[in-house]
Amino acid sequence: MSLALIVAFVALMVAVIPVAHALVIASGVALLWDGQMPLLLVAQQMFGQTQSFPMLALPFFILAGTLIMEGKLGGELLRFSGEIMQRLRGGALSTTVVGSVVFGGVSGSAVANASALGSVLIPWQKRQGYPAGLCAANNATSAVIDILIPPSIPMILYAVVSGVSIGDLFMAGVLPGILMAAGFVGVCWWEGRRLRIGSEAPPFDGRRLARLAVLAIPALVLPPLILVALRFGLATPTEIAVMAVLYALAASLLIYRDLSWGRFRKAMIDAGVATGIVMMVIMGSAAASWILTYDQVPQRFAEWVSTTLREPWLVILAMNLIMLAIGGPLDLAPAILLLAPIFVPLAQQIGMDTLQLGLVMVINLGIGLYTPPVGTTLFISTTIAGSTMAETTRALWPFFAVAVALLLAVSYVPALTIRF
Repeated sequence: MSLALIVAFVALMVAVIPVAHALVIASGVALLWDGQMPLLLVAQQMFGQTQSFPMLALPFFILAGTLIMEGKLGGELLRFSGEIMQRLRGGALSTTVVGSVVFGGVSGSAVANASALGSVLIPWQKRQGYPAGLCAANNATSAVIDILIPPSIPMILYAVVSGVSIGDLFMAGVLPGILMAAGFVGVCWWEGRRLRIGSEAPPFDGRRLARLAVLAIPALVLPPLILVALRFGLATPTEIAVMAVLYALAASLLIYRDLSWGRFRKAMIDAGVATGIVMMVIMGSAAASWILTYDQVPQRFAEWVSTTLREPWLVILAMNLIMLAIGGPLDLAPAILLLAPIFVPLAQQIGMDTLQLGLVMVINLGIGLYTPPVGTTLFISTTIAGSTMAETTRALWPFFAVAVALLLAVSYVPALTIRF
């Protein structure tokens, strides 16, 4: 039955059927092939996966990010980041990296980050003389920082599947996210030096910087508030997501006064559409995962890998190579939902912490967001920059090298993913 599922899914993907629909159809084909179980099981598994309280955090975090990123709150946050970073060599590029870090604390979606920051920053970077391909590569890779800095939608998905605490995942993602940002800033500095592009920043104005900092404070304090609430158990991740929405509404109404009925309606529609897409993928993945579990594929795979490779470091390397291969053609959310049930038993068998596995999976499959042939943030950034795919891919390699180095460090140094 699992073989029929895999063959049908691959065939549907080749036929360019949307991933969520392909998962549902392939699950139905697998049950029909087996002939011993009713198709009703597909519907039961699809809707059963959605009956989860932690899953409620998804739409609220998406809505909070939409309200902040599309209003004055996000604009002030971006201006403050640009004022600081553009004074460094390669600072215009580094602004995207720092912007991804601060927006990561309110968005949780790499695709939304790539669209929001790229449309504003890439034209400005091109005017300063940076090649379009480099601007696109910088934006595509920096957006992935967003899924490491809490809140993170992929981390929520992994937590729901694996049973790991969402709060632990959020806390553990901060250090790798900062390390990735630091590495990308180094690449931006090196590119600015190689291209001999200096800073075009105006003379330092302490009053202007202080004024921008004050305007950006409502957004800057949100990520620390989320981490404090999680660290001391003041609220669950779902409750924090609801409070983040209320916080964004209050800031827009009382501080920036830019919340109109039209913008609120658009934010609700955008968040609803984004949630619907994610939930459809979750539901389709639930049916496929149930079939794999029924056939004991995760257990058999874990036994085969552990007996074949023997050494834990080789098993970890094999998992990384498999995820890198799958992350290119398959999007982040379905890849996590399909691979986590298979890799969690394997990690437990070799003594690897499932929290560490979660971060390895998020970083690894996040690399797939800017890796052909799919590469969602890669295509978005290339389109915004007006560059060719070849130009963007050539400029991508330094950023890719930093991401892979961090991936290996997190894979083999458990101290980087400690539970706070």
